[in-house]
Amino acid sequence: MADSTTPKITLHTYFRSSCSARLRIALNLKSIPYTSIAVNLLNGEQLTPENRTLNPSATVPTLIITHPTKAPTTITQSLAALEYLEETTLGSSHALLPPASDPEARALVRTLTDILSCDIQPVTNLKILKRVAPFGVDRAAWSKELIEDGFRAYEAIAARTAGVFSVGDSITMADVCLVPAVWGAERAGVKVQEFPTIWRVAQRLELEDAVKRAHWRTQPDTPEEFRMEVS
Repeated sequence: MADSTTPKITLHTYFRSSCSARLRIALNLKSIPYTSIAVNLLNGEQLTPENRTLNPSATVPTLIITHPTKAPTTITQSLAALEYLEETTLGSSHALLPPASDPEARALVRTLTDILSCDIQPVTNLKILKRVAPFGVDRAAWSKELIEDGFRAYEAIAARTAGVFSVGDSITMADVCLVPAVWGAERAGVKVQEFPTIWRVAQRLELEDAVKRAHWRTQPDTPEEFRMEVS
């Protein structure tokens, strides 16, 4: 239970941001309460001076940890925030990485996570898609093809490492990043069922309460036409 010694967590987020969803899922898995502040990317709210002051990259998410005895900690990259949450909750909540005694498994999780964050997520980013449009690129087709390339790489590894989830039978950082990537891929027209391990793991993740509460269709800033209730 939170008390005067417990840090307060604020997450600047956008309902469809896959990077924001990673943190929503992780915070839910770790049973860490947080306050959401919506930043509407379509309305350009990420470009305001106020948001740039918090996040010089003019993006979301921004995770702010307000400590009772020291200056706030602000983290503006989702993977850094996931690592921070893992390092500051060791032994006290759901682990996002295998134990330190298994560095090979930790490297596998980080490899899969990097495929999603480095190879796939950038080509779904609104800022990047706007930049390629002037070159005459069909940005939807371009994004879809690169997502599929990334999924092929993820599938090739996860087909060997998966149990119930991507690496073994516990939800890891890779899974926290996978399910938002699948949501984005579906919107881009990717037939995720063609990647059987990814599809199976993602379907299983959708059953988790932590994922349901983090879903892009259940957020406070989700427009009414997209909204669904958490079951």
